[in-house]
Amino acid sequence: MQLRDALDDYKRHAGEGTRFPGERRTVSGRFSGGDGRLVHVGGDGELRDFGYPLTGQTGLVRSRIGLAVDGEVTWLDEADTTQRYVGDTALVETVHETPRATVTRHDLTLGDAHVTRASVDAGEDGHANVDPDALSLVAYARFAPDGRDDRVGQLRYEDAVEVYHADEHDFLASETGFADLRGQLPATFPELLDDDPTDLPRDRDGDRYEEERLSGEVIADVPFSDGVATVATLLTDRAETDREAARDRLDALFSDLDSVDALVDAAADALPSVPESAPARDSVVADLRVLSLLSAPSGLRIAGPDFDPFYATSGGYGYTWFRDDAEISGFLLGAADAVGVDLDDRHARSARMYVATQRPDGSWPHRVWPRDGALAPGWANARIEDGPDVDYQADQTGSVVAYLARARAAGVDVDGLDAALVAALAGLDRTLEPDGRPVVCQNAWEDSAGRFTHTAATFLEAYSELGRHGEGLAVDALDDPDAVSGAASLPDDIAAHARERAGEVYDALDDLWVPERGCYALRETVDGGIDDRFDSSTLALAAAHRSFDALERAGDGGDGEDATGATAGGAVDDERLDRLVSHVETVADGLYHETDAITGLTRYEGDGWRRAGQESEKVWTVSTAWGAHACAELAALLAAHDDPRAAEMVERARDLLAHVSPGGSLCEPTTYLPEQLFDDGTPDSATPLGWPHAIRLATVALLDDEIPRFTDRAPADD
Repeated sequence: MQLRDALDDYKRHAGEGTRFPGERRTVSGRFSGGDGRLVHVGGDGELRDFGYPLTGQTGLVRSRIGLAVDGEVTWLDEADTTQRYVGDTALVETVHETPRATVTRHDLTLGDAHVTRASVDAGEDGHANVDPDALSLVAYARFAPDGRDDRVGQLRYEDAVEVYHADEHDFLASETGFADLRGQLPATFPELLDDDPTDLPRDRDGDRYEEERLSGEVIADVPFSDGVATVATLLTDRAETDREAARDRLDALFSDLDSVDALVDAAADALPSVPESAPARDSVVADLRVLSLLSAPSGLRIAGPDFDPFYATSGGYGYTWFRDDAEISGFLLGAADAVGVDLDDRHARSARMYVATQRPDGSWPHRVWPRDGALAPGWANARIEDGPDVDYQADQTGSVVAYLARARAAGVDVDGLDAALVAALAGLDRTLEPDGRPVVCQNAWEDSAGRFTHTAATFLEAYSELGRHGEGLAVDALDDPDAVSGAASLPDDIAAHARERAGEVYDALDDLWVPERGCYALRETVDGGIDDRFDSSTLALAAAHRSFDALERAGDGGDGEDATGATAGGAVDDERLDRLVSHVETVADGLYHETDAITGLTRYEGDGWRRAGQESEKVWTVSTAWGAHACAELAALLAAHDDPRAAEMVERARDLLAHVSPGGSLCEPTTYLPEQLFDDGTPDSATPLGWPHAIRLATVALLDDEIPRFTDRAPADD
């Protein structure tokens, strides 16, 4: 998104009740991609690239497609439009009903290329007879190579145009060539200063000869052949792909993708295959599609499409946070077998990148660029800067450690994994206070500082998973133990040390229990007070305690059961079970919010972010999905203790899961989960957001696979 576009959007949406002006929203429309480039096909058919964080290439920043009849253009974004995904794929079908013809489009992104195939039917009832020879497709595209909309040039070919600045060279090509091709300059200063937005593209201006070549804006007239016109865009780096290779690639695309069936086949190969027997299959397909769309070839993921690149109302979303990403990786690792999907390559890619991006002190930075793991702009890099460590999100390191320990146990084998875990253990120890709770730092929501229950939960889970799966880890896995602060003083038995630390965190959580409210506090404040507000992030305690409980049981059978199938004695005592039940019920009830349009959980009490005048806190999909998952995790923990309250927790989990499942009030018709919703049902912020999709997937798997193993078993003898 260029500044010109942000200003244009501001003019169009300033003053609206549920829209923040100056953004490029993705709350409608669908994405295509899955191997780096990420293209949004708007609900009206507009194409935009959102893949810069994944590939480093900007590509399309604006576009329009129209149907010309005898030179008169009807823009398809002004027509009645319907849209869907074709099957389980990321192939987007968009049907535009114009007064002159029905235009059916199929859009598919493959690697660094995007193909749009448009077919027309002018003979449908209600359409005036149109001579097919009088039809053409009009494609307006604005490219911003290297993120620039100035100092851009064009090279013209018979069937393609190349738009370039320096390193990035972008191509627009047509299978049937061009009947006409022209350029135009971006919005002028008077247009930018005008109160009204500017409609683009403009008509040709014969007095501005330079606009034909000195801009990233192209208007192409594409002939139909047998009722079909196909155009493609290709983003390249000149150091990797010369123009002849780029044109050959485009020719191959047109040759290989010469029918809708060929597009469907190519799209099917780009995403994980989900068996028909998978539980809640539509939900699983949608989740895996979204998580693939948001992934870079490296294996790291953006949190969501970046709708606010100028930080007008947020800090941006097109980055990798290690909290979100590691949680997603852990959910995929745990759910893959249950839903029958092979994700081994993805597990390994994630582990490999976590090892590569670990800092020398054993921690992970605030956020990075997913394409290569380089440090990205952020505000929580205290471990890198001079000064105190308050602006550090310790829970991110905890989440990565938990995933890497599980991945190691699952057989994921990448270079440096053992060393990364040892260094991370030393890093966790350095951020654990003598009282057994993490230091003052930033929270999961990145909007306050203190000693958070959620951070303690991630430490409990990380230490527990290291204790369960850390056998064989040793300090000598490090090339230079003295180079990692605290590593040289770690004991020989790493797993035993982690188990001891887990016990310390478990005991210290008592300090955060608030008996008057029947829940754990949000945090201990910087000045030592207790902030007892309800916070959905504290629901992470359920999964953390289930990991801790497995420490005692793992010695019998490795999976929490002994050879006879009876449950071994767990580490979580009865008082803690009672508190966990009270906590999950109290927080879920306290954050529950229902209107005529939506039902779900808000983020935390007093959350004022992006309300836009709404009096109450907004519902968040990640909080609602977290509530469902916490109930399911707690149900499994209770069942492992033969506690009859497990059945009630299963029902609570299913009820909350329904709100974020397809057909639920928080799930859009696109199958996407937006980050937030207004009370009137208007979706807002990053859409789709990867984290709730992964939580939904994990909850489906847990409810279908693991919980029945416990709840269907006869109670153990007293």
